[in-house]
Amino acid sequence: MPTRALARAAVAALIAGAVLASAAARPLDYRELLARPRPAADQRIFYGGSPSQFADLWLPANRGAHRVVIMIHGGCWRADLPGVDLMAYAADDLRRHGIAVWNIEYRRLGEPGGGYPGSFEDVGAAVDALRKIAKADRLDLTKVVALGHSSGGHLALWAAARRRLPKTSPLYREDPLPIGGVVSLAGIADLADYRANGPPACGGPRVIDGLIDAAHRSPWDVFADTSPAALLPIGVPQAIVSGKLDPIVPASFGHAYVVKAAAAGDSVQEFTIDDASHFELIDPASDAFAQVRSILVRLQK
Repeated sequence: MPTRALARAAVAALIAGAVLASAAARPLDYRELLARPRPAADQRIFYGGSPSQFADLWLPANRGAHRVVIMIHGGCWRADLPGVDLMAYAADDLRRHGIAVWNIEYRRLGEPGGGYPGSFEDVGAAVDALRKIAKADRLDLTKVVALGHSSGGHLALWAAARRRLPKTSPLYREDPLPIGGVVSLAGIADLADYRANGPPACGGPRVIDGLIDAAHRSPWDVFADTSPAALLPIGVPQAIVSGKLDPIVPASFGHAYVVKAAAAGDSVQEFTIDDASHFELIDPASDAFAQVRSILVRLQK
């Protein structure tokens, strides 16, 4: 082949390689995840009378008492974005690895009862409902870990902190189910920080204000019973996982929360996955999720 033709071929190969590399690096879109064949849970159990007050139970095939993960989906606390279906793939993966999953739905912004206090009350009620089914479904509630993604990471941390809620809060309940650890995946752990400095991906400050009912509450109280950062120390081990390429909840937010939690005396570890964006953290086909699973298993021991 003539020298000039060889040069053109080499350039073409370099361009093709760059295109492939760019495609491989493109962040996963949640619609791509939902386009895959969706596995089915073993049971759907309602913990309240609203259509959104239910949880999907995923049970492993092995016999004996099952370790339990409480799974909480993200979606900016908004009802117009996907719910439990988005976490079905991760739930199925954990089920196949011998872990029972309680994948909860809750009332969200845009539907009756969503926001404050309803969304928070639902998460608490769903967590506590595990006590009613534990015996029949052979669930070991001494090893419960909460795993949440994005806004679900916020709610997972909040659920673990419920015993620290002020008794004056409408969200306070006596004897909440103890949660032994939390894995927060791109979680919005500090509502005040994300409201002030977060990207507009979730809808900006108005979404946070809707969640905490800022228009009808004292500005001194809105974060006191809603934001994990305001409830520190939570008192349980926490793994704060971020994707280095995440534009929705940048890793800097996870790092800032880790600094606050550690300063408050909590046992907290920070993990930043270099080649992950936002949704790779819940995609069982990704290398990132293999790391998430490993973190979760270590936390359950």
